[in-house]
Amino acid sequence: MKSLVFQATTRAVTPLLLAFSLFMLLRGHNEPGGGFIGGLLAVAAFALYALAFDARRARALLGVSPQTLTATGLLLATGSGGAAWLAGQPFMAGLWLSAALPAELKLGTVLLFDVGVYLVVLGAAALVLLTLREG
Repeated sequence: MKSLVFQATTRAVTPLLLAFSLFMLLRGHNEPGGGFIGGLLAVAAFALYALAFDARRARALLGVSPQTLTATGLLLATGSGGAAWLAGQPFMAGLWLSAALPAELKLGTVLLFDVGVYLVVLGAAALVLLTLREG
């Protein structure tokens, strides 16, 4: 039987870990952090959930298959480099949107690349961890 205290704590900590992973993702192209660290934090949330409950419920919480996350991330990361190439810049050059946004958030291909890396790390690591937990 699983510990009720561990399950209750996991229910409280999982949204916090996911929110912190998004924070790390969004600050990554200007400060330490980014898609890789953010993705690892998100995987930690789902791994914790799988330990507290089971892998089936963690997959249900994830909502999308890990393979779909990985493929989407690869397309997004590659597409961010292709956008610069189509604009006549070198592949993977950073292109920025000139609109002013609050909280120093800068939209551009660098952020798209970071989101792609986030999804790849989340999908690949979740696939490995949840598969091992099921087996």
